[in-house]
Amino acid sequence: QVQLVESGGGLVQAGGSLRLSCTASGRTSSATRMGWFRRAPGKERETVATISPSGSSTYYSDSVKGRFTISRDNAVNTVYLEMNNLKPEDTAVYYCAASRPGTSTFANWGQGTQVTVSS
Repeated sequence: QVQLVESGGGLVQAGGSLRLSCTASGRTSSATRMGWFRRAPGKERETVATISPSGSSTYYSDSVKGRFTISRDNAVNTVYLEMNNLKPEDTAVYYCAASRPGTSTFANWGQGTQVTVSS
């Protein structure tokens, strides 16, 4: 089992920036894809960004492309989400997730961190 702990959420004004971190512990693997997801009130969960095990390949949703950057440091089992030019519609609980090794199925989830963007 992999445990994921997110940090870095908070309240920020529109146009501001935040950096989320997610550190994995337990049965970590170098073949794990990592991702950030979010759920806003009254909406379904949305994939924000994902990153391949090596970090060489990334995916972004159209709503965050050009503003958010996902990265990872495998030496410390941590994935980051740099969020710039934040908008009120980015307000949500952000979740970190890890895939089963060698797959794209996200099976391990963090507890979530709240991001609130005021206008």
